[in-house]
Order: sequence, then C-alpha cells, then structure tokens
Amino acid sequence: MEWGKDSFRGQKFFCAGDSPQAANVILGAPMDFTASFRPGSRFGPEAVRRMSYNLEDYSLQLEKSLEDLDFYDAGDLLLPIGNVPRSLDIIQEAVGQLLAAGQRPFVMGGDHLVTLPCLRVFSRYFPGLTLVHIDAHADLREEWLGETLSHATVVGAAARTLPLGEIWQFAIRSATREEHQFSRQRTRLFPFRFLQPLSQVIHELTGPIYITLDLDALDPAYAPGTGTPEAGGISPRELLAGLQLLGQCNVVGFDLVELAPHDHTDISAALGAKIMREALLLFGRQP
Repeated sequence: MEWGKDSFRGQKFFCAGDSPQAANVILGAPMDFTASFRPGSRFGPEAVRRMSYNLEDYSLQLEKSLEDLDFYDAGDLLLPIGNVPRSLDIIQEAVGQLLAAGQRPFVMGGDHLVTLPCLRVFSRYFPGLTLVHIDAHADLREEWLGETLSHATVVGAAARTLPLGEIWQFAIRSATREEHQFSRQRTRLFPFRFLQPLSQVIHELTGPIYITLDLDALDPAYAPGTGTPEAGGISPRELLAGLQLLGQCNVVGFDLVELAPHDHTDISAALGAKIMREALLLFGRQP
C-alpha cells in the first residue's frame, strides 16, 4: 500500500501471508511524539514482529492456529517525526482505507494517542461503537502541559468529541481527581482488576466493540518495557483470560500500544507478540 512501508529490517509478523487483500491486516503506527515520561514506543512494532518468531503458530489456550487465519502485515506507516497532527491524519487515512476495503485492522503503536485517529474512523463505520479500554491510566485529561493531543488525553478526547457508545475502562490504577470525576459521568470504570469485573458485565457489552490495550495495564514485573510503568498491575494470565472472554463479543477493531522495548531481555516484546497472536486468533475476521 502506498501509505506504508516494510517494517524495520523487512521483518513481518510470524505466519503473515503475502496478500495485501487479506481479511485482517496488521499495521504499525510508530509514533511516540507525545510520550510524557519515557519515549521509545515507536520501536514497539518492530520488537513485536521480531519476538513473534519465538511463538508457535498454534495457541494452546485457544486451540487455534495462525496458519488458518487470513492475515497480512502491512508494515509501519511513514510518519513525520515531531508532526503530531499530520501523523494522526496519516494513521486515520490508512485505517480508513482498510475499513473501506472490508478489512479488519490490528494496529500496533506507538504511544496511546495513535488510538484516537483509529476511533475517528471506526466510529463512522460502526455507529454507537463501544470502547473497551484496558490500561493503567485513565487517559481522560483535557490537556497535558497545554497539549490537547497527548497519550494522556486520548480517551478523554474520544469521549468528548466522538459519537461513541459506552466506554468501559478496566485495570485503571492511576488518575487525577478530575479524571476520576469525569469517569463517573461518562465511563464505566473498573479500577485495579480486569477479568473478575469483566466476567460480571460481559453480557452488557453488546454491539460493535473496539479494544485498545495499553501494555502498562500489566504489572511492570511482567512488562517493564513501557513508557509509563505503574506498579500494582494485572498479570499476563489475567489479561489473556480476559481477552478470551471478550472473544465472545462483536469485536471489530483492536490495538496494542505503549510497548517501549527498553528491557534488554525482551520479555515485554515477547509478551506483546503473544498478545497480538491471541488477538488475531480471537478477533480476526474470516473471509
């Protein structure tokens, strides 16, 4: 596709097919220009692809194989470093092209702001879109250091400007007083936990759903390679079980953001790759 390029070193996600017309498309959005603590998530997509070769194509938990899924890795978008508005426009255009072609995007960030252009497009294609937000941080600020476009404002901006349906927030354990007050008015907030509250409300998650997953929802013991690590997080087992539970819903879009592969052991990237494999198998569209 004209708006993309091969990923760093030309490496594709493990088992990805050769057809750009595949039903499901991985798309890298390597933007970390609004990182508020530790940058580096622009290298997240490459790290996930590299560590995907450590995986089996078969998921023992799901009893499904990537070999049976029609998916393509479109590589990373060419984003102008430092130009946030233009980068968001490029992401929005790319995701829009995929949806217009009837394909399902699986986006890898990048900082969490890359979710906003995705939601702008998805909310047009899927009226009343439900957002499931899994994160350590509420991301409901109106601004961060005077900037309204930030990874700290992404869900707040979506809630205030887009025609979304319900917004469900899980595993949140960091917020300002103002964010907490706004969540009481606009979102369904379930702090500190994911699987247990999700299992209680799963029957309420109806209609088309977009899932945005910030890697820092996980405790830094499991995923230290993220821009804003926050202690007290969930475990990979809880996360994967929760995603499996969401597999029974009508999930139409998914992104994984905020992997900043600083840890030299690659444990964060290895976890990110497994999350992407499970997401593809759970939420991938059959042609």
